[in-house]
Amino acid sequence: MSLIIGLTGGIGSGKTSATKFFAAEGIAIIDADTIAHELTGAQGNAIPNIKKYFGVDFITKNGELDRKKMKNRIFSDINSRKKLEEILHPLIQAEVMHRIENASSPYIIVVAPLLLETGDYCETVTRILVVDCNEEYQISRTVSRDGLSKEEVRTIMATQKSRQERLNQADDVIVNDTDISSLQEKVKLQHNIYLSLLQKKSIY
Repeated sequence: MSLIIGLTGGIGSGKTSATKFFAAEGIAIIDADTIAHELTGAQGNAIPNIKKYFGVDFITKNGELDRKKMKNRIFSDINSRKKLEEILHPLIQAEVMHRIENASSPYIIVVAPLLLETGDYCETVTRILVVDCNEEYQISRTVSRDGLSKEEVRTIMATQKSRQERLNQADDVIVNDTDISSLQEKVKLQHNIYLSLLQKKSIY
């Protein structure tokens, strides 16, 4: 595959909505968070190591990760967060590569909220697309969507790259600062840009 787009953005920036619009254009979406959810579900491949390191208290009766309990743990203990990442990231990466190899759309989008923080896919993606909005939008959208307090959202934001750091590393930016129809139009425009890039590559 000649064009693999790494899509990222801060919490509440609109990554999920943008991804849905790309999917509507027929583009294969490989979402690292979705894969992580599968790995930590009942009988997921990450469950044995999570149980081994964190204990059975972090596994529900259904055999899946107790996500609320784990979220509280990793945001209060950086070593626990690093350990969870050590368990999950190699498994996620392996599955991402498997899905890339089996995708068949003109280009592929790999959605990874921590794309820039971990550097896991730097050698895999061709271009980095950042879905961007100002921090007040991030906070208000996340409070409304997830029911978190502003302080909790800021704590999450503190674990991510700053807005400026993301923009500095971006090849492409979609600014999501108005309504959903505007975001859809911007995604269509970016989609056509990627198709144009592929066309140019096929000429030479």
